Amino acid sequence: MENQGEQATAPQGATPQADDRTTIALVDDDRNILTTVSIALQAEGFATRVYSDGEAALTALLDNPPDLAIFDIKMPKMDGMELLRRLRENSALPVIFLTSKDDEQDEEAGFQMGADDYIAKPFSLRLLLARIRAILRRSDARRPLPLEVGEKAAEIIERGRLRMDPARHHVTWDGKPVSLTVTEFLLLEALALHPGVIKSRNQLMDAAYPDDTYVDDRTVDSHIKRMRRKFRSVDNDFSSIETLYGAGYSFSDG
Repeated sequence: MENQGEQATAPQGATPQADDRTTIALVDDDRNILTTVSIALQAEGFATRVYSDGEAALTALLDNPPDLAIFDIKMPKMDGMELLRRLRENSALPVIFLTSKDDEQDEEAGFQMGADDYIAKPFSLRLLLARIRAILRRSDARRPLPLEVGEKAAEIIERGRLRMDPARHHVTWDGKPVSLTVTEFLLLEALALHPGVIKSRNQLMDAAYPDDTYVDDRTVDSHIKRMRRKFRSVDNDFSSIETLYGAGYSFSDG
C-alpha cells in the first residue's frame, strides 16, 4: 500500500484493473477489511481502489471518481463523517458506510449528510454485494447493471400516489421524486407490495436485511421515521405508512 493510503492495483494475486468495469472505492484503516472486501468485489466483476485513510481518499475520489465508495467511520487523519461532508461539497458519489459503530446518532448524521446506506460490522459479504448492486442500479439509470443469472426484471409498483421502480430504486409520490436509501426502499417495497397487511418488525427486517443479519428493532423504527419525514417533505399530509402499536407497520394506498 502506498504511503498516501491508496492502493491503485488489486491485492496480490487479483486480476489487474485496466478495463471499464464498475469501480468501487474502499476507505478503511483495517487492512484485513480492505483485502477481504476488495477480493470479494473483484470476484463479482468489479474493479476496486483502496485507501487506508480519508485524507488520502478525498483528493482521489474527487479527481478520479469511482462508481461507488464504501467508507469506515473511525479512521486516522480524516474520519468517514468528515470525508463524506467534504465529498458532498462537490460530488454526489454514492456512498455506503461500513462501520463497527452501532450508534443511531452516527447513522442519522450519516444519512443527513447524504450517505446512501449504512451497514454495521460484522457484516455479510452477500448483503454488502446486494446493497452495492441496488445502489448502482438506482444511481445510474443510464447504465443499469445486467441481471444476475436467474434474476427476473422487477415490475413497477404503483399504489395510489406511490410509484416504485425496483430496477432503478426510484420512488415518486404524486409524481415528485423521493430519495430513499436502499434499506428504506426495501422496507417500503415490503409494505407496498401488500397494502393493508400488517408487517411485523421481524418481517420487515427479513426484507431489508437478508442472510440472517442481526438488526435491532429500533433500526427499523428509525428507517420508518426517516421515510415518513422524506415523504412529508413533498407532501405535508403524507400518512400512508401506518403504525400498529405492538404489531408493526402497514401501507395504505387510499
